[in-house]
Amino acid sequence: MSALPQRRARRFTGAALIWCGVALYPCVLFFTVSTRGLPGQLDIVLSVGLTALVMAQLRRRPLVALGILGFAWIVAFMQVKSGAIAGLEILLTDVAVGYITATHARRLSVPVAVTTGVLQVLSLAAWRFVDEVFLSTAVLAMAVTWMAGDSIRVRRAHAEALREQATAQAVSAERLRIARELHDMVAHSIGIIAIQAGVGGRVIATQPEEARNALDAIEATSRDTLSGLRRMLTALRKDEPGAAPLGPAPGLADLDRLAAATKDAGVEVELRRTGEPGPLPPDVDLSAYRIVQEAVTNVVRHAGTERCRVTIDYRGEELAVEIADDGCGGVVGTGYGIVGMRERVALLRGEFTAGPRPGGGFRVAARIPLPAAVA
Repeated sequence: MSALPQRRARRFTGAALIWCGVALYPCVLFFTVSTRGLPGQLDIVLSVGLTALVMAQLRRRPLVALGILGFAWIVAFMQVKSGAIAGLEILLTDVAVGYITATHARRLSVPVAVTTGVLQVLSLAAWRFVDEVFLSTAVLAMAVTWMAGDSIRVRRAHAEALREQATAQAVSAERLRIARELHDMVAHSIGIIAIQAGVGGRVIATQPEEARNALDAIEATSRDTLSGLRRMLTALRKDEPGAAPLGPAPGLADLDRLAAATKDAGVEVELRRTGEPGPLPPDVDLSAYRIVQEAVTNVVRHAGTERCRVTIDYRGEELAVEIADDGCGGVVGTGYGIVGMRERVALLRGEFTAGPRPGGGFRVAARIPLPAAVA
């Protein structure tokens, strides 16, 4: 038997055992509260364990778990009408209702809370020692539980909306930054084309060879520029607030300077280049540099280590970039540097991964297809 069917069989067997225990829970609880008991209070241990098991199933099947929980305790209370059993019934069912309210919408939590509250009152009303104060307390406890759970749900939804908004703003800011950098590259290319066209126009009659060279340069520059525009510009915003910064765009050739600056900050960068380096499209070169820059910056800020490794692998059809360290590691947090790197790679139709390494530390990896592979 292969590994996948074995895992499925284990999961199925485990789920079947769990739900068998859940189904037996009312019988075990009824046996526990009755006059008959097992030696060594084994029945109490079983009841406590099965209660925890039923409560744990609220995550997967909340309505089924609440129904079994309420049914078991109502039957137990009808068998032994006592204040302790009534208190446990109210406590456990209210906790279950509160969890459902905190994790589900009001269209589900309100009917659940009302139905559970009515069942609590009806079961308590069969006890001759109950009074109006006790019933009012049960109703008030259910109301407070529902309001507390709903408040938790609202706060969680608000926090999630804020995170989504912040992530969207980070993506938008990164796209605008990419647009500004792409603007610089396009402006540089158009400038070269304009200069070469001017030269060709002046010498076309007297120096045809120089004019041919100028036309070849115009063709090569325009092809590179159009390739970058075709792969990126359609995915970016058209409007750009503010002026684009001037100056040449950095690339992988500037990694040595980046490594020197990072060493001054206390982290030594080990650069590795494998494969056969060749000319890269400007947008790929710039994005790869920005990914390394952001990842190395995260190492300096968060890793708590004195060294990291940067590997640039030229694979012909794609460019692979990896930044790894042996620092504190940790999970991918709420910072937006990771969001920006992922957005850059996605715009170039590549693959991006970031996360803790099995042996400790953190790893950022990107694979960016080159224009021939994209075409």
